[in-house]
Amino acid sequence: MEQFIIILREPDGRADEHNAQDMAEHRDKWNNWFAKYAKAGNLIGGNALSLYGKMIKGYNAEVIDDIHKVGTEIVGGYLLIQAENLDDAVEITRELPVYEFNGYAEVRPFKIYS
Repeated sequence: MEQFIIILREPDGRADEHNAQDMAEHRDKWNNWFAKYAKAGNLIGGNALSLYGKMIKGYNAEVIDDIHKVGTEIVGGYLLIQAENLDDAVEITRELPVYEFNGYAEVRPFKIYS
């Protein structure tokens, strides 16, 4: 099995409004996805990310009191999974509920440096 990171990108949730029922159904779908792939042994870990942080960038390592955004899009979280190969990791990722609220996912294999 190989390991992969799934980077979840989505609109900043503070800018969108969803009703309570839609949010509850969305959470249920996430919980079902987590349960399915934890039981199958594919899920290693992951977490949502806060909307606050600092960036350090540029030649002088300037500290900026904000997170990376493209318009209203943010990196909302990450998942660590294991799968037989990249194609299998993509198929697992296609079942995520992130797409319901206009999000998307990026799947990358870990590269081991030695």
